[in-house]
Amino acid sequence: MKRKPLVNGLLIVLALLLVVGMAYQFVPSLRGGGAGGLFGRQTGTPALRVDGATVTVEELEAARRSNPVIAGTDTGLLGDDFKTYVVAQSVRRALYTQAASDINVSRQDVDAEVKKFREARNLTDNKAWTDALQGAGLTDAAYRTQVRDQLAVQRKVESLQKDVPAATDAEAQAYYDLNQNQYQSDARIVGREIVVADRAKADALLTQARASGADFAALASANSTEFKDRGGALGPIENGSPRPVAQVALPTEVAAAAFALKDGGVTDVVASGGKFYIVKVERYLAPATRPFSEVKSQVQATVTQQKKDAVVEKWLDGLQKDAKIEYVDPAWKVENPTVATVSGQNIPYADVVEQVVNNQQLAQIFQQLPAEQVAGLVNTGLKPQIVKQLISGYAAPTIAEKLKLNLVGTRQEIATALSAYGARDVKVSDSDVQAFYRQNVAQFETPGSASVDEASFATRTQAEAFRTDWNGQGEFVAAATRAGGTVSERGAVTSGDQKLGSELETAVFGPNLRSVGEGSLSPVVQNGQRFSVAYVTDLKRATTQPLSAVRAQIEEQVLASKKNEAGQKFLEAQVATLKPTDRLQTVLAAQAKRVAAATPKTETPATGTPATGTPATETPAGSGSTSGSGSASGSGASTPATGAAENGTTTPATGTPATGTPATGTSTETAPATSTP
Repeated sequence: MKRKPLVNGLLIVLALLLVVGMAYQFVPSLRGGGAGGLFGRQTGTPALRVDGATVTVEELEAARRSNPVIAGTDTGLLGDDFKTYVVAQSVRRALYTQAASDINVSRQDVDAEVKKFREARNLTDNKAWTDALQGAGLTDAAYRTQVRDQLAVQRKVESLQKDVPAATDAEAQAYYDLNQNQYQSDARIVGREIVVADRAKADALLTQARASGADFAALASANSTEFKDRGGALGPIENGSPRPVAQVALPTEVAAAAFALKDGGVTDVVASGGKFYIVKVERYLAPATRPFSEVKSQVQATVTQQKKDAVVEKWLDGLQKDAKIEYVDPAWKVENPTVATVSGQNIPYADVVEQVVNNQQLAQIFQQLPAEQVAGLVNTGLKPQIVKQLISGYAAPTIAEKLKLNLVGTRQEIATALSAYGARDVKVSDSDVQAFYRQNVAQFETPGSASVDEASFATRTQAEAFRTDWNGQGEFVAAATRAGGTVSERGAVTSGDQKLGSELETAVFGPNLRSVGEGSLSPVVQNGQRFSVAYVTDLKRATTQPLSAVRAQIEEQVLASKKNEAGQKFLEAQVATLKPTDRLQTVLAAQAKRVAAATPKTETPATGTPATGTPATETPAGSGSTSGSGSASGSGASTPATGAAENGTTTPATGTPATGTPATGTSTETAPATSTP
C-alpha cells in the first residue's frame, strides 16, 4: 500500500540527499574537519549562523546551483522566493545535523556506506571515484563527512521512533473505517478457457461452445492447448469448482473481454500472442472490502508508522521554533513573515515557498514562460492554494480533537483523514454513472486503424475506372501505376492521427469500402487537384465499450471525485470555525514593494535644448553623475539581495553591489530569534 508523502518534504529533508544522483545529491564546497555537524565545519565567507553553526555564502550558492528548478532564476519575485527556499533548507539541514551530533557513527559504518554507494554506481575504480567527486565539488573526506552526518540523522530519527507505542485497536479501526477503499479485493472470475493456435479452429469451437447444452469443459479437455487436464479451468479445482482468478491470470486483451461479462457468458474469439482464446465466465466476483480481521496487522503497521512520523514532525517543529538565526551577510538575509495563523500556530512564508519549489509542474512552466509571467501565475494561482492547504494541515489536529476522533499522524495525515471522515457517507447513484458515461464517452472509444496505400490520379475518370476494374489480382502498387496513378505508401494509420487528409480518412474508415483481394478500396475522393483511391488492409473498426463493461471503473472514478469534493467542503467548514487569518496578499504586497525598491533603476539621460548661440551641454538626470552601468547614483547604486530587476537588469550573483555598498532596498529588520526561514 502506497503511503502519502508528508507535508513539507519531511522525508526528503531527512534523506540528506545521499542516493539521488551525483549531480544533485551533494551540496558542493562542503569540507570536513572539526565537530559540531555538517554546517559549522565549512570554510568560506560566512552568510548566516544557525545556533552558532556557520553556513557560508559558497554553500548557499552551491545549493542554489544544485537545484535545476531554481538555478537559473535569482532575480525578481521568484529570485527572492528561491533565496528564501535555499536559506530555509540550509538552516534546516544545519539544525538536524547539530541535533544529531550526539549520535555515534563509527568509521567502519561510514566506510561500509561509501563502499555500497560506489559499487551501486560502478565507481569502484579510484580515478572514476575521484573524478565523480570533483564533478560534484567534493573531496573523498568531505563526502565521508556528509555520509557520517546523514547516518547520524537517520539514527537520531530511529532513536526518537523506537519508543513510539504501537497502534491501538481503536486507532487501527478508525483508520480502517476511513480508508476501506485501500483494502479492496480485486475483481475475480470463476471460469474456463479454450486456447488454440488456429483462428479457423477457434471460430468453429466458439460456435460449438455457444450451442445449447454445450459442455465447455469437455471441449476444453479435447481441444485446448492449456489446462486441458482440468477442463480449461482458469484456477485449480477446489471442491469440484475452479478457484477464482484475478485479471493478471489472463493476457490483457483476454482479461478485458472476460471481465466485461459481469453476468457470465462466453467471450468472442480473442487473439493474443499468436494464440486464440475463448473464455467462459461461470461467475463474476466484484471487488469487495476485505474484513478488518483479515487486514488488521496491515492496518496497525500503517497507523504505527503514522505515529512515528508524527513524533519526528514534532521534533523538527521544536528545532525550528527554538532556533536562533543570525544573518552575517546582508545579501543573504531573507524575510520570512507569518503568512497565516490558525489555532494559535503561525505558518511561515518559507513553508509556502518550499511547496512552490517542490511543485512538479513548476519546471515545465519555466520552459514555456518567462520568469515574470511565472511569478504572476504562482502568486495568483499556486500560492493561495498552498496557503489554504497549509492552514487545513495546521488546523487538523485541533479539529480532530474537537470532534473526538481517534486520528493520529502528521498534520497532513490527520487533514487527509478528516477529509475522508467528512465524505464517509457519499454514495454513487446509477444516474451519476450514466451521466458520466454520456459526458465522457470518448474515454471509452478505441479509434479505428488500418494499413493504407494511396493511389492518386490526374482525373476522377481514371480513379473511378481503376477502382472498378482492379479485382485484387497482383500488387496494388504495380496495378495502380499501370493505370496511370502515383502511389504513396501511408503505412499504419489511426483514425484522428491526421496522417491522411480528412476526406480520405473519412473514406478509409467509412462504410463504403469495396472488398478486393486481402483488403478493400475506398471511394474516390478529391485531394487538391488530384483524385485518390486508398487500398486498405488490416482494417479494425472503431469500437466503444458499452456502459456495462466500464460501469465498475466509472463508479470508482465518480465516487472518488464526489468524496474529494465532499471531504474538502467538510474540512473547509471545520477550519472556518477556528477563524484562521490568511495574510498571503499582505505578504506578497510587501515582497513586491521590497523587491522593487531594491532593484537598480536605469535612467535615460535627459536631452537638454541648448540656448540660442550656446553650445548644447548634455546633463544626466538626477543630482549626481551616472555610473558606468547606467544606474543613477543615489537611487541606482544599491543592488537588491534578490539580484536583478524583473526588467532584465543583471547584478552580481552574490547580491552585493559593485561598489561594495550594502543594498539600500533590503529590509533592515532583524529576524526574531525564534523565527526559522
